[in-house]
Amino acid sequence: MSWELTDSYESPHGTVRWACRGTGDPLVFLHGTPFSSHVWRDVATALSDRYTVYLWDMVGYGRSEQRAGQDVSLAAQQEVFTGLLRHWGLSRPAVVAHDFGGAVSLRSALLDGLSYRKLALVDAVSLRPWGSPFFRLVNQHAPVFEELPAHLHEALVRGYIETAAHRPLRGEVLDALVRPWTGEQGQPAFYRQISQADERYTREVEERYGELDCPVLIVWGEQDQWLPAEYGSRLAAAIPQARLRLVDQAGHLVQEDAPAQLTGLLTGFLAEP
Repeated sequence: MSWELTDSYESPHGTVRWACRGTGDPLVFLHGTPFSSHVWRDVATALSDRYTVYLWDMVGYGRSEQRAGQDVSLAAQQEVFTGLLRHWGLSRPAVVAHDFGGAVSLRSALLDGLSYRKLALVDAVSLRPWGSPFFRLVNQHAPVFEELPAHLHEALVRGYIETAAHRPLRGEVLDALVRPWTGEQGQPAFYRQISQADERYTREVEERYGELDCPVLIVWGEQDQWLPAEYGSRLAAAIPQARLRLVDQAGHLVQEDAPAQLTGLLTGFLAEP
């Protein structure tokens, strides 16, 4: 299933595409890098029977605006997310965040004072050091990689995204995740978001995770090659109200490796009083 992001929000850093579906209490999903809201399509559809579900693509990602010189850093995404929640009129939603989306949700809570009813963090960028060896290589040499011929660039992105999953990704899923990073706008946008990744954005909040005042569920793929499961244990130890659930036979993209198990974990957690 897929979601058409039919609505838009004009943020300080570019146009954000978003969509809302379902009825009930608000539930907002955040994706990570180098992904888009597409990774949440099945889980969000299942939960839209019980909640009003919001999906959006971060600026510079997916179907949201990509442009030269764009600020797509974690600080910029934090500003966009905080503004987007206010645009939607959501004062205390439940939030489910993956990868970089985890860092964005944590920064918005701790630096902007947002309040969540519940927070689920899935293989979340949250503790240093983070980033795969490939990610760090591109971060240090982005201008060189930007000059790759289009066909080599696409092969590189395709191979990189495949390593996020423990099981082989279906062809149509892989195509959908690669597509936003191709073409005249997409290719430089891919390297732009990696070049702006900086661990100072998590360093600014790491010591404050104990201040989170809502129930927190941490879900981690046991076979995550990008952020090993030990990061989940460290994060759970840093948050007083957190519990950790490991998902076997799942990598960094738990949404693709084990969507039913992830949906079950989220359903139980969100239904708790």
